[in-house]
Amino acid sequence: MKRILVRAIALIVGVAGAATCGVAQSLEDLNVQIHGYATQGFVYTTQNNIFTMNTSNYGSPAWTEAVVGVSLQPTRGLRIGVQARYELLGNLYNQITLDWAQADYKLNDQVGIRVGKVKTPWGLFNEVQDIDPAYTWTLLPQSVYPLPSRNSYLTHYGPIIYGRSKLGHKLGKLEYDGWAGEGLYVKNDGVFLAENEAGYSLPNGIQGWLYGAALHWITPFPGLMVGASDLHTDRWSAPFTGQNGAINGTQTLAGMSQPNYFAMFEKKKFMLAYEYCRNWSNTINSPAIPAALTGRTDPREWYAMTTYKVTGKFTAGVYDSQIFDHDAPLGPARYQKDWAISGRYDINPFLYVKAEQHFIQGTNLGYDADLNPNLQPNTKLTALKVGVSF
Repeated sequence: MKRILVRAIALIVGVAGAATCGVAQSLEDLNVQIHGYATQGFVYTTQNNIFTMNTSNYGSPAWTEAVVGVSLQPTRGLRIGVQARYELLGNLYNQITLDWAQADYKLNDQVGIRVGKVKTPWGLFNEVQDIDPAYTWTLLPQSVYPLPSRNSYLTHYGPIIYGRSKLGHKLGKLEYDGWAGEGLYVKNDGVFLAENEAGYSLPNGIQGWLYGAALHWITPFPGLMVGASDLHTDRWSAPFTGQNGAINGTQTLAGMSQPNYFAMFEKKKFMLAYEYCRNWSNTINSPAIPAALTGRTDPREWYAMTTYKVTGKFTAGVYDSQIFDHDAPLGPARYQKDWAISGRYDINPFLYVKAEQHFIQGTNLGYDADLNPNLQPNTKLTALKVGVSF
């Protein structure tokens, strides 16, 4: 699959080269742009340790990111880009990864195609998870956008067909995306945290086919967008090892269906957004992994948020983020409720700081057992971040 995509990108670039009629192009002609940012975070919790960091004693600064992206536009309709990231997040990540690499050819306003390692356009915020300077929050709502799974959720290998259509003056506009390809959960994804701590691992992660579509209706009511997306995966399988190689087998994730429904209203300094997501049939099947680490889940996830730009440099926000697993037994592990109060201050066009206070009830999103021998049902979380962008 990946080799096919590399050839497809090469073909698009070749066609674009032919379109230039062989005229040599300078870097200025290619419209080369380089962008990026770096952030340093600090997380403190009153009870449970989170994100595999030791946060409940004196807090932890083990949350660092540095991102560089390069894009160029060799012809009017073609844009090529790549983005790389260094990420440190507790014991989960300490590595450099390729966020995405794609060729984007826009035929006209109605039809375009992206191909490569592309951002999967499900939900309201998935395509901006990798751009911290773009939003107010220190942590996006963890019910729908869990930080330990961001690298897996962000992209897939394959094409996206996209476009926009005018519906008339009284009906607004419709934006649409359709995609298919190969998805990948990396081996240290937060989904597998309990398994990894129990001594089981997926050396190559787990991957398989996915497909989906998204619609965004830009309504005639100024500032209001209403949308939906639906993501499906087939059965994914991959080899796993356990007990230092003494156990080997195949782990399987059952096919999944994930619809998202969302809306956003923006007017001047004010923003209001809502999103609901259901993700079911995510069964893990492996005969050698303990039953406690496998089984069916049926989480219902949602959040409601609002922000207000108090001054030219300061933005405040609040959200309520919740998740309920209808297949889980009664108790704190069945749910997670998270109220967050956030503030962002832009010191100048390149430097910003964020501060956020969370009030969390329940443990559904998962805390690593190694750092939480006495898991508590409630905790408070303080997250601070300083960032620089260019």
